[in-house]
Amino acid sequence: MISTHVLDTSKGMPAEGIEVVLEIAKNGSSSEFSEIARGRTNADGRHSFDCEKLAGTYRLTFQISEYLEETQSDFFFLTAPVIFKISNTGRKYHVPLLLNPFGYSTYRGS
Repeated sequence: MISTHVLDTSKGMPAEGIEVVLEIAKNGSSSEFSEIARGRTNADGRHSFDCEKLAGTYRLTFQISEYLEETQSDFFFLTAPVIFKISNTGRKYHVPLLLNPFGYSTYRGS
């Protein structure tokens, strides 16, 4: 399972309603991806993808512009793509996003 959590650090609150797209790289390439699933963060800023556990390169793209248009007067980034590798298919992967109007950061959570 792959899950995420988006926190709006400018407000200190979860970011609800952000569309998140999960993709896997085609043929081991990190430039061509195929969509696995998509969803939106809930009221707590969380979303989980119930997907097959496959080793490979993944891209999680946060469609942040709609959320930022509704909550901020000015912002810079339109999407926040995060590309990561899964080699141990026996564990859960949690990829949080810390978001503000002019930047974002991420890390591998637990």
